[in-house]
Amino acid sequence: MADTTTAEKPISVHSLVFRSLKRTHDLFLANQNTPILPDEAADSISRKLKAKDQYGTVLTLPKGMKPHVKSVVGTNEITTENNNDDTSHTTDEPVNEPLTTTMTNTDVSSTTPMSTALVLANKPQQPSNQLQALVSKKPASVMPKPQWHAPWKLMRVISGHLGWVRCVDVEPANEWFVTGAADRVIKIWDLASGTLKLSLTGHVSTVRGVAVSTRQPYLFSCGEDKQVKCWDLECNKVIRHYHGHLSAIYALSLHPTLDILVSCGRDSVARVWDMRTKAQIHCLTGHTNTVADVKTQAADPEVVTGSHDSTIRFWDLAAGRTYCTLTHHKKSVRSLAIHPKWHTMASASPDNIKEWKFPKGEFIQNLSGHNAIVNSLAANADNVLVSGADNGSLYFWDWKTGYNFQRLQTIPQPGSIDPEMGIYAMTFDHSGSRLITCEADKTIKIYKEDETATEQTHPVDWAPNIFKRKRY
Repeated sequence: MADTTTAEKPISVHSLVFRSLKRTHDLFLANQNTPILPDEAADSISRKLKAKDQYGTVLTLPKGMKPHVKSVVGTNEITTENNNDDTSHTTDEPVNEPLTTTMTNTDVSSTTPMSTALVLANKPQQPSNQLQALVSKKPASVMPKPQWHAPWKLMRVISGHLGWVRCVDVEPANEWFVTGAADRVIKIWDLASGTLKLSLTGHVSTVRGVAVSTRQPYLFSCGEDKQVKCWDLECNKVIRHYHGHLSAIYALSLHPTLDILVSCGRDSVARVWDMRTKAQIHCLTGHTNTVADVKTQAADPEVVTGSHDSTIRFWDLAAGRTYCTLTHHKKSVRSLAIHPKWHTMASASPDNIKEWKFPKGEFIQNLSGHNAIVNSLAANADNVLVSGADNGSLYFWDWKTGYNFQRLQTIPQPGSIDPEMGIYAMTFDHSGSRLITCEADKTIKIYKEDETATEQTHPVDWAPNIFKRKRY
């Protein structure tokens, strides 16, 4: 017998969805147009929330306005009574009434007198007649006025070297200072009288750096003969050599607390030496051109170098690598100076003198105006920064504001030609009252402050320049 049952046809998804929609429509068709019953409690809470959100800070009138509000209430009593007949079917709901007993942030008082003011206040304000601004006034930017510094004048000229004087350093006791020159001789001079005390020979080329140790009776020197020498000042002899540089050495610096010295030069590296064992601890590589100057200090960064590749590098002495590179200068950096008190430094380049903040190298300001090749910088504790250039110009700056308070032009020694006016090195003595400069006319000049100068005779001629400070 044949099967008469037939297979059911499959129902599409569209048909199933349509059936569901139809059932839903039939179920709710009876009351879909019925309006929702008003909920007075919800409306009341909504109004109170809106009032507190938009007018919460002014829901209570100041005490000084209360008498005025009372008089307004008295004058409008009749109007209010007349209007009550028309509005008797409405209920006035106080806006500043607490929403619920659980709300603890409200400052509303149920005894606050009603008034005809637009908004009722709930925060008592200070009873004063002064208007309080909604936004605090930003203080006007004020550029600090420069500190007054006495002008400097030439005190003494010392002759004795037979070549360009290239480096200088002062002994820790501030009794004598040492200079190195292109005549390959290191000379020690009495600081008070300027007389020659000692001459040391041993270098076979120009002496480019000298440093007197504050921890041992040692004098360190370096030169273009690729040698770093350690002199024992008790017997005036060389006791150690530090070998490793591949080219001329331009500067060296002694660490103030560790028995190490750092030298740099034309081989584009700075080398860290163990003072006692003569071993090279680190070879600080990274610069791509001559490293012109190096400075050391006890705090981070312990080693700072400036190079002719126009960069300044801060070095991690323990790791022997750079941890910060400053690329703000556009031309070669020839000299660095660290402030004796503040944790800041200055760098000199033909484009600008820039000040930086340690340890991260934040840029502070530019000292613009010394338009020459600046070879040397020096700073003392009285916030005086001095820059010396190839053309013999000396510029004196206030460290804090960058104000150039004095400009001097060196006078070449009689018998010298005008091009021999360059200033190659300078330093302050440890008291900060004497400035010693090394110059291309083979002389050493000592400057001091003018004791007769006062703020009245030499006033600060300063005007703020709002366009001066730049981002870099």
